[in-house]
Amino acid sequence: LTMGEPDMDTQGTCDERFAAVQAAFEQNFADGAEIGASAYVTVDGAPVVDIWAGDADEQGTPWQRDTIVNVYSTTKTMAGTCMLMLADRGQLDFAAPVAQYWPEFAANGKESVLVSHVMSHTSALPGFSAPIEPTDLYDWDKITSMLAADAPWWQPGTALGYHAVTQGYLQGEIFRRAAGEGLDEFFRREVSGPLGADFHLCLDAEHDARVGDLVPPDNLDLMRDLIDSDSVAYRTLSNPTMTALEPRTRAWRQALIPAAGGFGNARSVGRIHSAVACGGTVDDVTLMSEAGVAVAMQEQASGPDQVLMADARFGMGFGLGNEVLPLPDGMFFWGGWGGSLAIIDTINRATITYVMNKMAPDLMGDTRGGVVALAAMGALMS
Repeated sequence: LTMGEPDMDTQGTCDERFAAVQAAFEQNFADGAEIGASAYVTVDGAPVVDIWAGDADEQGTPWQRDTIVNVYSTTKTMAGTCMLMLADRGQLDFAAPVAQYWPEFAANGKESVLVSHVMSHTSALPGFSAPIEPTDLYDWDKITSMLAADAPWWQPGTALGYHAVTQGYLQGEIFRRAAGEGLDEFFRREVSGPLGADFHLCLDAEHDARVGDLVPPDNLDLMRDLIDSDSVAYRTLSNPTMTALEPRTRAWRQALIPAAGGFGNARSVGRIHSAVACGGTVDDVTLMSEAGVAVAMQEQASGPDQVLMADARFGMGFGLGNEVLPLPDGMFFWGGWGGSLAIIDTINRATITYVMNKMAPDLMGDTRGGVVALAAMGALMS
């Protein structure tokens, strides 16, 4: 590949075929929509776009090649990948009841909840019934015990309700019971380590100096005021009440919060996803079989989501294309609060990732990652 040097203050490399990706990325900065960001595209496991620009914080510290930030729900793609790997190895059955692995979970009418319901946001546990504080999220045993004892909010498997924070604890405890080790240990040994990916489910203090600050959206209170306080959405998103400043604390960074607490950049997210996009193996590192990858694209639920307040369509641990986001079959995705975005394209054996620190006000991503992704998909089809 012939790699061109980016213009502006953009650092990194971009293949000429993908020049539109760099142009879209830089336009976001020109429009005043960014503070700092990174974008990464792979084809057949090799990077064709690896760019970054701007500042890592509001004090003007430059965003460096190895700057990492909290990517919120893009972390779910890592937890989901680990679950798919365990299932591919025959250690986990998505069709089994959760209580088969986690007997205490059967309490309060949850004996019919399947692992697949947890993977597809239909287990009817999108939030916590009892009030909690953000600091409670750092106590694994407390949170998983609460979820095991809680009653479902609707008949499990019958409706969608995005499990914004709870999904990671549910997956993580199922994983721990089935595998005999924590998600974070498995992820380091079997995923990020072998692939050399700078992504962290639990961030050690040695990396703090290169963590960029997320800048919260300015409409947090307004968003909550606009949601009916009796709704599933409000009950899910307001408990605990988050300020988006939590990732600046050491307590958040070191905690295992598999649905929201991961740290990385576009390169590390894309590096891991490139193995999935290439049938489960990249550079002689195998995460799962091609059949294991295909499981992610098996539709589990589709329709109005009570938390996202929009139509959604879920496969096994990932989002699938629908009328709201018209991705073709063979592509799946997810993103994070504030705007981070990750797309896995098994058709072109490609990945598209975007990670930023200025959080957008919308719950479901924003146009910045969208224009980067559209430019990349256009280049892939050219």
